[in-house]
Amino acid sequence: MKFNLLGLLILLTSFGTTSLAHAEEISVADHGVVPGQDATYPLLRLIQSVEGESNITLVFPKGTYKFLPDNALEQFRAVSNHDNSLKRMAFPLFGFNNITIDGGGSTFLFHGRISPVVIDGCHGATLKNFSIDWDKPFQSELTVVENDTEEDTFTVEVDRDRYPYSIKHGEVWFERDGWSDPFGSNIVFDPNTQSPIYNTKKYGVNYSKPVKVTAAGKNRIRFNARGRALPPVGSVLITYGVNPTSRLCPAIHIANSSDVRVENVTVYAAGGMALIAERTENVTLEKMVVTSTPDRLVATRADATHFVGCRGTVKLENCLFEHMLDDGINVHGAYVKVEEYLGENRFICAISHPQQWGLTFASPGDQVAILSRETVLPFHQTVVENVVVLNEERFVITVSDVPEELPTGPLSLENLTWYPDVVMKHNTIRQNRARGALITTKGKVLIDSNYFSSQMHGILIEGDNKKWYESGGVQDVTISNNVFDNIGFEGGAVYPLLASPLLTDEQRLGEGHFHRNVRFINNTIRSFNGLVAQTRSVRGLTISGNKLDFSSDYPANNEFPSIDLHYCDDVNIVDNTATGFDHEPVIAQSPDSTNVKIENNVGFRAPSG
Repeated sequence: MKFNLLGLLILLTSFGTTSLAHAEEISVADHGVVPGQDATYPLLRLIQSVEGESNITLVFPKGTYKFLPDNALEQFRAVSNHDNSLKRMAFPLFGFNNITIDGGGSTFLFHGRISPVVIDGCHGATLKNFSIDWDKPFQSELTVVENDTEEDTFTVEVDRDRYPYSIKHGEVWFERDGWSDPFGSNIVFDPNTQSPIYNTKKYGVNYSKPVKVTAAGKNRIRFNARGRALPPVGSVLITYGVNPTSRLCPAIHIANSSDVRVENVTVYAAGGMALIAERTENVTLEKMVVTSTPDRLVATRADATHFVGCRGTVKLENCLFEHMLDDGINVHGAYVKVEEYLGENRFICAISHPQQWGLTFASPGDQVAILSRETVLPFHQTVVENVVVLNEERFVITVSDVPEELPTGPLSLENLTWYPDVVMKHNTIRQNRARGALITTKGKVLIDSNYFSSQMHGILIEGDNKKWYESGGVQDVTISNNVFDNIGFEGGAVYPLLASPLLTDEQRLGEGHFHRNVRFINNTIRSFNGLVAQTRSVRGLTISGNKLDFSSDYPANNEFPSIDLHYCDDVNIVDNTATGFDHEPVIAQSPDSTNVKIENNVGFRAPSG
């Protein structure tokens, strides 16, 4: 008996030792990856040397590590909502089980057109404790020093060390790291608020034709104005490239993976989004930061975070997203066009937007809906049996069954399997161009205890078969206990909450409702324009317990209804309060809205009857 017990102990100990041996920490310094030198190739060799192993942690001693594209691994990558291309990658993490990159507080400094981190086919991946920046950012920031209303010109001053440029044939070219950009997409920021300037649209410079400039002294450029108004002296004109080359380098790209965690990672710049995840199950962001460096106003060229065709749970907690040139977070699926029905349950489909080409729309076993492209409403659900990819734009899909008679008119498909739940808690999204959060998913959504202050809508629940073809009529959304601060300082009808499908002139609302079960409750809104929510085609809408307080930070505006209902059903607008306004914010409803309850709202003017 004693022998058997001893043998059992030895056996258990050996199992424990084996398990620990599989959890391996590797210092990159032992493999030639050191601060101050190009770390790209030594890191690639290290990553390739541990391929096929599990439970690996690569540890970086704290320092500043340089990554150049010259010796980077290259691969053609299709990245949703970006520009597909051959991409050189600094951290190509392919097919790992449980790999961790621990930066130890380091700065990873990138040069030129390079994709910092690519995670593809990994199950269990963690990024933590580092920052991502570029030696030269993807935008130029030009300080307005003069404007001349009689000549309709304005003059900017440029720090040529940070934003080198040349003027050729009356056009300005900004010299990046290995290429040059003409004057292109642009926006005016207020350096005092570190945000887009109020009503920034009127200051935009039209670049549909080459923008003519002249040299105006040392480090100064004079522009012949092409906007509705001259940008104010002291404001900063930011130009950030032209399509289709302005979204080539997202900082973190995640695809075809599961259980990915990003913790204590800061992104200061990117030639695209800070993080884009597609076809991935379970992504957690904890204390992720997207912000600009102290000597810049702008962080990333596009969104802070973006999730396309994911499932499981997308969770963001304690994150800060600011100063990016697009949205804070966008979660959606994709509508694809049916180009032809081939018979025998087979369709030729086209990915609808060029910046989604190469997207994996579906795999065998996925459930899909067939819907009218006219009403954007589904009429049949079926299961995918086979997908044959023809090229990056088109594929042939076989499903288990179709209706005996397909309706006339244009059709689309929507993948119902790949939609995530979303949890957002204790995050700050502010001082950015565009929106705070875009949420179109059929999963359960909780947006609680966050702070939003964005140029456009605070939270946009949309879905469109028109422009980006982002699918996902919502089914269960709770937006609670958040602060919405001066939402919509671009001007116009811009709301803390907009829930409405985006339709073309050729499309129409169908007999059903696109969105369902949206609850906007117990939020605090500081507002110069008195706006709370605009909704369209929503069944099951609650707007209750919200506090609307007047803010004098921007010019007051009472042009639009505070709560604006269109074609909604089963609506409760109760127990909301408005204070500090010189007018009563209006609650309006269209005649085709039904079963609407409006009660106990203080400081609002409700419809009579």
